[in-house]
Amino acid sequence: MTEPGRKSTVAVLSRLAWSLAHALPIVALLGAWEAFARSGAVTAFMLPPFSDVLERIFAEMSSGELFVDAGLTLYRALTGFVIASFAGIVLGLLMSRSVGVRWLFDPIISVGFPMPKIAFLPIVVLWFGFYDLSKISMVVFDAVFPVVTATLAGIEGVERELLWSARNMGAKERDILWQVLLPAASPQILTGLQVALPIALIVTVVAEMAMGGYGLGGAMMNASRFADSPGVFAGIVEIAVLGYALVKGLALLRRRLLTWHPETSELTTV
Repeated sequence: MTEPGRKSTVAVLSRLAWSLAHALPIVALLGAWEAFARSGAVTAFMLPPFSDVLERIFAEMSSGELFVDAGLTLYRALTGFVIASFAGIVLGLLMSRSVGVRWLFDPIISVGFPMPKIAFLPIVVLWFGFYDLSKISMVVFDAVFPVVTATLAGIEGVERELLWSARNMGAKERDILWQVLLPAASPQILTGLQVALPIALIVTVVAEMAMGGYGLGGAMMNASRFADSPGVFAGIVEIAVLGYALVKGLALLRRRLLTWHPETSELTTV
């Protein structure tokens, strides 16, 4: 084997070993769950064995029920996340460029960010009913705050020397916005998006639990009403897997978008 081929094989094996090492805590947790549930210390109603939960998940997959519920939850979470991302970035840009806009929205952001927005759920239900619009509205209302804050912080953190250099070279304000401010602030903006995405999924599931209907949260509440313990724990596992996939997907997108940034080169050398 040639030297480049040997290095490539070693790199692949190293990444595989690192992935397996990361998976070990999860495997250990699931094994402890199975052992504790079968030890007799708790009833199957309180904590069903993981094997029973896994069997329930496969049954839901076979019937197609899982794909319907997960698809609806994913649709609501991602739709709200996309709207919140666009609105948050635009509002953050406007706040950074306009004193009047910042004067108007800064107190609202300061008060609203730490506030539990789920308290507005009854009002949203009164306005929009129990259907997708109300659930997506709650996601937008909750997820927009970290995006606005991250965008504003990212733009304010851009080095003034870059702006002065761009203006001295004759760049217009539009060119400065698209070619200097947004690229330089993109790491912070993407961090805000990484915070907003799990919030979007959490709010979607909570709204589904409160409003009922289809979706992973609604399915869990239906299982709870009928004392279906494996169904409840199956929903927890499904939400965990879905959330993990979303977060990892956004992290991969971040690395692809920030190939020019020092943090990406540091990650690839670990």
